[in-house]
Amino acid sequence: MRFLGLFLLGAALLASRAQAGAPERPNIILVLADDLGLHELGAYGQEKIRTPNIDRLAREGMRFTRFYSASTVCAPARACLMTGLHTGHAPIRGNKEGGGWGPEEPEGQNPLPAESVTLAERLKDLGYATAVFGKWGLGGPGSTGQPNFQGFDHFYGYLCQRVAHNYYPTHLWRNHDVDVLHNNDYFRAHQRIEEPLATDAEYARRYSGGDYAPEEIASEAERWIATHAEQRSGEPFFIYYASIIPHVALQAPEAFVDAYPRDWDPGPYLGDRGYLPNPRPRATYAGMISFLDSVVGRLRAAVEAAGAGDNTLILITSDNGTTFNGGVDRAFFGSLGDLRGFKTNLYEGGIRVPMIAWWPGRIAPGTTTDLVAQLPDLHPTVVEAAGGSVPEGLDGLSLLPTLLRSGEQATHDHLYWEFPEGRQQQAVLLDGRWKAIRPDLRNRGLALELYDLATDPGETTDLAGERPAVVERAERVMRESRIPSGLFPIPALDVLTSE
Repeated sequence: MRFLGLFLLGAALLASRAQAGAPERPNIILVLADDLGLHELGAYGQEKIRTPNIDRLAREGMRFTRFYSASTVCAPARACLMTGLHTGHAPIRGNKEGGGWGPEEPEGQNPLPAESVTLAERLKDLGYATAVFGKWGLGGPGSTGQPNFQGFDHFYGYLCQRVAHNYYPTHLWRNHDVDVLHNNDYFRAHQRIEEPLATDAEYARRYSGGDYAPEEIASEAERWIATHAEQRSGEPFFIYYASIIPHVALQAPEAFVDAYPRDWDPGPYLGDRGYLPNPRPRATYAGMISFLDSVVGRLRAAVEAAGAGDNTLILITSDNGTTFNGGVDRAFFGSLGDLRGFKTNLYEGGIRVPMIAWWPGRIAPGTTTDLVAQLPDLHPTVVEAAGGSVPEGLDGLSLLPTLLRSGEQATHDHLYWEFPEGRQQQAVLLDGRWKAIRPDLRNRGLALELYDLATDPGETTDLAGERPAVVERAERVMRESRIPSGLFPIPALDVLTSE
């Protein structure tokens, strides 16, 4: 009996210790870069741009090699993240604008509907404090899409994507209120000059100001983390850090530009491909990405200073691939490697993006995965990491089994995209291998190209004529994966879906 009593006492102590040592719900920081290409981080092979803080997270965490955004432009990618739906089902599928370019024009893009259930709302239901910093793009002031109406306790940054084309705006938004940046004067975010200006200082005088918006946003996030630790230390938090970097215009603090060689830039960018002129376009682009990297380091330092570094999950990814305009030289940086395409199209260069996950003690350091995954997957992943059940009715799948190397990972038999703007496009990836794309629905109708990414990741050889069975399956999946949208019509597809 004495032995049995000691055994039971020991078992109780072990159970108590196990319960005490059970991991608390993590704080979660989800960093969404803006137009960051697959190979623009050191962890993904970049050799010119320095990103030591993000690279450190990759070394200490997990790197995804087959991760895709949900769209090839900003607003729909963000909508898919917030709702967990792909662009065949999401309420926002393009960059539909709510105003024009002048300083008095209404701000914002087409808003998320009030009935949308966002990632922030799910986390609030789980007892999380929620905050978003950076570029929203899912509804202007007073609309149903305004972030405080979509589950966020705190918002600071740009409501409107058009305003975010200038890194020195006259104002940002703090929740429902305008935060005037008194050291900035208004100037148009798209200008062109015929001849180079005389000095770098003249470019700075015309195309910058005293308050760099990414710095204001980063500082607000740091303050929010510190205040939360002081006032609500027992409550986990979720931060959606929607950086505007490295989206053009090319604008960066002088110290970050000067960290790169002057001889990189034999001449200035004159604004002839949109956005603002710049005297050192390559150095500025690199400086912008290095600034984003410094912000990631500051966010990590802030949670560590708050005593939360050991139980914080950080996810870093991008909304689409590298852009084609504004003075960005993707060939110089090898931004997309051998991938075909770029932002605004559904070839691999437009939608393949980096994804890094860091969670000390939970995610094994120095790991990689070739799991085929997509931005909507982060919605259920974050919910499950926060202690919730995976929501029903989503297109995304939780990646938590892969992150923690435990349990069985559900996989996609296909990924789906559609893009209703420009030429209008549709694509599907079958079994992680067969990429079918209709690249020009507006002019070429349902003409379909097929690529075997297992042997042809650069999408150079169209196999549609040689693989009729795969084409037939792709056409069926394309038809079944979408519900027509009145706001974002694609006539060539809407006719098929309604039949």
